[in-house]
Amino acid sequence: MTITEIDEKFMCEALAEARAAAAVGEVPIGAVVVCAGEIVARAHNRRELDQDPSAHAEFAALCAAAQALGRWRLSDCTVYVTLEPCCMCAGLMVNARVGRCVYGAADAKAGALGSLYDLNADSRLNHRFNVTAGVLADECRELLSNYFGGLRGAGGADCGCGADLEAHAAHAAALAGAGEDADTAVDFGPACRRPRRVQLAIDSFKGSVSSAQAEEAVAEGVRRVWPDAQVSALPLADGGEGTLDAVAACGGEVVACEVAGPLGDCVSARMLVDGEHESAVIEMAEAAGIGYSPCTEPAALAATTYGVGELMLRAVRAGAKTIYIGLGGSATNDGGAGMLQALGARVVDDQGCDVAPGLAGLEQVASIDLAPALRALNSARIVVLSDVENPLVGRRGALAVFGGQKGLPTDDVEALGRYDSWMVGYGRLLDAAITGVRAQGLLRVPEGVRTFGSVLGVPGAGAAGGLGAALLALGAELRSGVETVLNLIGFDERVRDVDLVITGEGNMDEQSAAGKAPVGVARRAKRYGKPVVAVAGGRADNLDAVYGQGVDLVLPVCRKPMGLELALDPQEATTNLICAGEAAAQAYDLGRI
Repeated sequence: MTITEIDEKFMCEALAEARAAAAVGEVPIGAVVVCAGEIVARAHNRRELDQDPSAHAEFAALCAAAQALGRWRLSDCTVYVTLEPCCMCAGLMVNARVGRCVYGAADAKAGALGSLYDLNADSRLNHRFNVTAGVLADECRELLSNYFGGLRGAGGADCGCGADLEAHAAHAAALAGAGEDADTAVDFGPACRRPRRVQLAIDSFKGSVSSAQAEEAVAEGVRRVWPDAQVSALPLADGGEGTLDAVAACGGEVVACEVAGPLGDCVSARMLVDGEHESAVIEMAEAAGIGYSPCTEPAALAATTYGVGELMLRAVRAGAKTIYIGLGGSATNDGGAGMLQALGARVVDDQGCDVAPGLAGLEQVASIDLAPALRALNSARIVVLSDVENPLVGRRGALAVFGGQKGLPTDDVEALGRYDSWMVGYGRLLDAAITGVRAQGLLRVPEGVRTFGSVLGVPGAGAAGGLGAALLALGAELRSGVETVLNLIGFDERVRDVDLVITGEGNMDEQSAAGKAPVGVARRAKRYGKPVVAVAGGRADNLDAVYGQGVDLVLPVCRKPMGLELALDPQEATTNLICAGEAAAQAYDLGRI
């Protein structure tokens, strides 16, 4: 029988004790102490029954083992416990000179044998011992989850391993040291900690390295400090650039489509189609991104979202019943009129003719009919990924805040005011169109989605040059980009048992706390009590808001003085990120996070 099989057999006995605890209303944690192939003591949690703060399962089992063996030194014993020991119980193991501890589920909030501390391997203490973590971890975790979920039926059930432990005698003799005095310390080898588990979730460093490249570099730096580290990487995005690639890493097929670009040229745009989940992910920038535009005033007036609507039609025809649309990085200011036209909506002038593309066409809009577009979508659910909270119009509207970067003359107050008045008129026509399709029963408000009186002032309606407003008119749900991406990539399940989370982005400032990807990661990680380091190309002087959202340490990545052009060089950025990963691991070991 292998050591793994033996550990699982004895962990089954500890699980039986845990079930006994659940049967009497205690948190289900159980422990057994094994010496010379025999269970010499067993116990379960009795803290509530005895009103004793020390009545933890492994604490009681160790005390019982000392009584049974007639000695306090337990160097030839192995402790099996279903949950990672706390500081108190790990300290008792040090004082009892135990040879080894085997535990099941990690305890991120109180564990002292790998999660929060490594008391078993601390050179400052007078005894060290080996630890094996994660034996039957799923079973141990499930028992605790069921208990806290109100399920009490497991108490005392047969664990299936039987009571005859004679088969373990050969292994026990090796552990105890054949022919040696029972009180003699056993050499279990040098004390060691379990490998560190690190979760990377780093956004792209725009103009420099992608999310995946940044994570590869940071992982290399982490392994300089922890060569055996278990590093997992999740490409990250917040609804903008990289969203499609981040979600694609978890499944689905990326397909390319020829669609109309923002200035009328044909472009190749990708989207992710997941047949299993009947969903699609679209980045609007693939069809109408700012990279396609010279960012002049004529381009800003003419750019259209028509290609985005074409992608949505392709998704529906591919069987998508849910369409996720990321709104970052747009070249457009057309209020989503082009997208509506591609879906078949009638956006016409007072002669009944389709208006011209772009913001310039909004001046001529006289009426909007959304019914054809809604029929074309075939009741598909639309989820908008954006952390922009700007309304459609006004001082914080799409044109006033984002128009300048697309080519609009923000210093020409008269021109900008005129353009905004076109958007106001268009928004009012959208409101009338929404009322019309609701009266026809074509537009239903999804359950849990807030209703609004007018698209003009809805936070997020101004995203992507007003595309958010047009999608709202089609019944779309506005969702936090980073929160939705984290859900789609299964972040919570991946972060549950890690020791350290490393996130990051090109620049960390007060705006990062308003919904950018790294802060979204930090908020999620803190639900599970995980320390979070953010690596950043640059940082603001004051990051109180970022720290307040759950980031424990911000590490600027530049390893030496350098200009921006050099810092953005991919090779230089990679070296900087390697050093930042090394620094993050060192900070963890020093207890700085």
